[in-house]
Amino acid sequence: MTPETLTRLRMAQSAGRPVALLTRLTDGAQSIFPDDVVAPELAVAADGALRDDRAQNLSLEGADWFIQPQNPALRLIVVGAVHVAQSLAPIAAAAGFAVTIVDPRRAFATADRFPGDVAMTHDWPDDAMEALAPDTRTAIVTLTHDPKLDDPALDRALASQAFYIGALGSRRTHAKRLDRLAELGHGPDAVSRIHAPVGLDIGAVTAPEIALSIIAQIVAVRRGKAA
Repeated sequence: MTPETLTRLRMAQSAGRPVALLTRLTDGAQSIFPDDVVAPELAVAADGALRDDRAQNLSLEGADWFIQPQNPALRLIVVGAVHVAQSLAPIAAAAGFAVTIVDPRRAFATADRFPGDVAMTHDWPDDAMEALAPDTRTAIVTLTHDPKLDDPALDRALASQAFYIGALGSRRTHAKRLDRLAELGHGPDAVSRIHAPVGLDIGAVTAPEIALSIIAQIVAVRRGKAA
């Protein structure tokens, strides 16, 4: 790898941009997708490697290529430092997510309740979302049941490119939530992105079971296995 290519990769990583390193195995020539102009077949393969987080090999016009995704970490933003969040954080971390807990209630969002490599912010959810800037590798879950906290977070989440948005609450609670989000200007297509009640229907009752159902649904959505 040339120093220039290494510098470009590091710059993309610092900016949190997903890129793929394309190496022609016959002579070692390298390109970076999507920054460089490449053959359409290479672009399609590189896009798939980034989406699946999986390296690929491709033979094109007599040359073999190795496609190596360089994705930033997956992120999970959890609004509400509640019991479900305490179970969800370690499960998500084990699944490869960088977890951030958002809760202005300092008595809830503490290092004692969320040990390990869990980031926390005590900003109000709308300010936190602006700072965290959710992207296509971000999942967002609201757990507080408090419209003063959940609604601003969902308002910002719906304006983002987050690949998953989930909200805890019953169908009746969610119906009222949708009315409030409509008043904020979010139409039916936008709010249909919200998974609510959050999590796969596995009959979950306890906080750890609910957390398991949530991470399972997040993974399923990311892998294209659930609506």
